[in-house]
Amino acid sequence: MKARELLRNIAIIAHVDHGKTTLVDKLLQQSGTFKEHEAVQERAMDSNDIERERGITILAKNTAINYKDYLINIVDTPGHADFGGEVERIMKMVDGVLLVVDAFEGCMPQTKFVLRKALESNLTPIVVVNKIDRPNARPLEVIDEVLDLFIELGANDEQLEFPVVYASALMGTSSLDPEKQDENMLALYETIVEHIPSPKESTELPLQFLVTLLDYNEYLGRIAIGRVNRGIIKQGQAIAVINREGTVKQARIEKLFGFQGLKRLEIEEAGAGDIVAIAGIKEINIGETIADPANPEPLPVLQIDEPTLQMTFLVNNSPFAGREGKWVTSRKLRERLFKELETDVALRVEETESPDAFVVSGRGELHLSILIENMRREGYELQVSKPEVIVREIDGEKCEPYERLLIDVPEESMGAVMESLGTRKAEMVNMVNEGNGQVRLEFIIPARGLIGYRTMFLTLTRGYGVMNHAFDSYGPYVPNTVGGRHQGVLVSSENGVSTFYGMLSVEDRGILFLEPGTEVYEGMIVGEHNRDNDIIVNICKEKQLSNVRSAGKDDTVKLKTPVLFSLEQALEYCNDDEYCEITPKSVRLRKKILNKSERERAEKHRKMAQANS
Repeated sequence: MKARELLRNIAIIAHVDHGKTTLVDKLLQQSGTFKEHEAVQERAMDSNDIERERGITILAKNTAINYKDYLINIVDTPGHADFGGEVERIMKMVDGVLLVVDAFEGCMPQTKFVLRKALESNLTPIVVVNKIDRPNARPLEVIDEVLDLFIELGANDEQLEFPVVYASALMGTSSLDPEKQDENMLALYETIVEHIPSPKESTELPLQFLVTLLDYNEYLGRIAIGRVNRGIIKQGQAIAVINREGTVKQARIEKLFGFQGLKRLEIEEAGAGDIVAIAGIKEINIGETIADPANPEPLPVLQIDEPTLQMTFLVNNSPFAGREGKWVTSRKLRERLFKELETDVALRVEETESPDAFVVSGRGELHLSILIENMRREGYELQVSKPEVIVREIDGEKCEPYERLLIDVPEESMGAVMESLGTRKAEMVNMVNEGNGQVRLEFIIPARGLIGYRTMFLTLTRGYGVMNHAFDSYGPYVPNTVGGRHQGVLVSSENGVSTFYGMLSVEDRGILFLEPGTEVYEGMIVGEHNRDNDIIVNICKEKQLSNVRSAGKDDTVKLKTPVLFSLEQALEYCNDDEYCEITPKSVRLRKKILNKSERERAEKHRKMAQANS
């Protein structure tokens, strides 16, 4: 049997939190890839700090395991639709997919999204029903749901004949029988080698290699990762690099790496079907083709879904600018955003008339908030505007993005949730009573309607609701205002430090967003008003002490616990006339115009312009 026939390339795809990364862990551990004394951390493939903190996969990563005589290349992909750009690229590297589905939750919005991408790429699927040991697991019903989804997405006859493996990634067990589990992953290994085809490309034809992922090493520079589509690639070989515009430049491969477990091993050569990493090519980018210099044929350019959401990133100009950050200038902000474009193909960055502002477009709030979180950890200070959906003209009609929203709520919260979504122009397409006091509701909703909705949803369901959504399609634009915040805010009138006394005097006006002793500035948002208008408050007020007013009088009075926003919550909360200020240590909300009288003047001009138009 030739080496090509012993090779298997697969991607693991699933809805977020259905157990992909844990499954890869167990496949690695049980394959003997790690030595007995080697310490391996849990969710070894999630190497990024944010991934480990949040328990989500953001960047696609690849590994390789040996099973018997076979080499199985595995690519772990993100489950969240905001990182769909990663999933789409990976489909070009593999011949089959493991579709992981939770034995209790079943098919979710992102299950549909990732499966559609796999079927469009004509990949061979294996379905893994994971978390089979969960209480209330319903594997047979879930398989019916999966089959319905395959049919709905137009799978061909071969794809509909998918094998099913029942597994518990956490326990490291698998089986072809839903009733009992074997104490290992052998059933899954065997299904992979039996059903996933080996690469069919020829090693005799001239070289073609598509750059699908990028890595960076301070010694080697940029490292291009991808699959050899045809031919043979060797260390030291002269090559042609063809960019997306078709321009050809000459280069040489300095180092070539194969994969073994979580390590890269230097190799002399690789052939068609192998997944390898190449070092030594300066300024290589995702989507470019490495080819034979004598026959430089480009591969088709990667087609990536367009962004649906945009925000303006600005230089921080608040009174506290430059206190915490290392990088605060527009030049540094521009450099960082354009550097991100090299590795994130789903992102767009446009310059504006102002040198201090850039319009950044992405696939969703999480996509953009992860970029912002990475930037603040690197020492950047910036301000961002409220997220806005990208409206397009399709066949002469104004269209906006719609999301498929799946909600699990307790029965008693169902009415309030349906009413709140009705005002946001959501249309219910399905309702299933799950019989345990829980109801699953499915909606199609304009993406605008989801901006700022999560906080309201958690309030309505008292924290018991679960909400998932994924991009569905572009549909007719809804002219009326959809979504957004209905409450006004409490705006600081002073520069200073918030005091217990000052906060106590305004807490009956609404909910506060900070604790006593926090530095504030004029125009900074310090709370939410309990009415729909903004009011100016002084939370820096000191108590004037006298013989009548003693210092200890307020010792028994307690402030209500303030609401402290995470980055995503602050971005969702932001309104049209506000910015979210982000520094390495702080997330603040502020008015775009800090001075009260200037704000009032600007609002007057806006209303006059509106009346004249």
